[in-house]
Amino acid sequence: MCGINGCLHNEKINFSMDDFIIQTDNMKNRGPDQFGYEEYDIANKKVKLGHRRLSILDLNISAKQPMLSCNNRFTIIFNGEIYNHKELRNLIQTKTNINWKTTSDTETLINLFEYYEVIDVLQLISGMFAFAVWDKRRQSLFLVRDRYGIKPVYYACWGQTFLFGSEQKAILAHPSAQRELDKKALLEYFTFQNIFTDRTLLRNIQILPMGHY
Repeated sequence: MCGINGCLHNEKINFSMDDFIIQTDNMKNRGPDQFGYEEYDIANKKVKLGHRRLSILDLNISAKQPMLSCNNRFTIIFNGEIYNHKELRNLIQTKTNINWKTTSDTETLINLFEYYEVIDVLQLISGMFAFAVWDKRRQSLFLVRDRYGIKPVYYACWGQTFLFGSEQKAILAHPSAQRELDKKALLEYFTFQNIFTDRTLLRNIQILPMGHY
C-alpha cells in the first residue's frame, strides 16, 4: 500500500523536520516496514518528502524511499505498482548502462525521468500509482495520480504552505491545518453516496483527480 507525504513551505514558517516526521508517521498503517524522509532548500523555501513503505517487490532496505535517480537529479516518493517496469528497465538499458541497486519498480520509475520528459514518462508507464518527484536542477515538484484514481492523493494550500499526502490525516497533522466542513461536498455525498468532484468533506483539502498531475 505505502504512504507518501510532502510539504513545500516558506523557510520562515516554523515547521521542523521533527514535526514533518510526526506528520508522515500518521500514515504508519499504510507502510509499517520502512520509512524515509528528505529535505531540500530552494531559494527561500523548503521541500520535505516523506514515505512509509509496505515492502512488496523488493524487501531489501536498499529499496527504501525517498529514492534518488542514478545521477542524483531526481528524488521520488512512490505508492503503487508499475506493471511494465521490467520492460521499461530494459528500455533504459538501451540508453545507458546503469548499475541497478534494487529490483524494485520504484528505481525503474525514477530513472525514467533522467532520460524522458514528464509527459513522456506518463505515456510509458502502466500501473496504479501516486507519486511525487523532486527535480533538483529545475527546482520543481511534480505530483501525479494514476488514470483510474486507484491510489489516492490529497492536497491543501494554506498561505505559503503546500501539503499533500496519501491520507487526509497526514495533512491534518500540520500545525496550520484548517478543519472546516465543506457543506457542498456533504450535500453531494448525501445525494449520491459519493463525492464525484475534487472536493472532500473538509473545505480546504482537495483530492487530486484521477489521471491528473
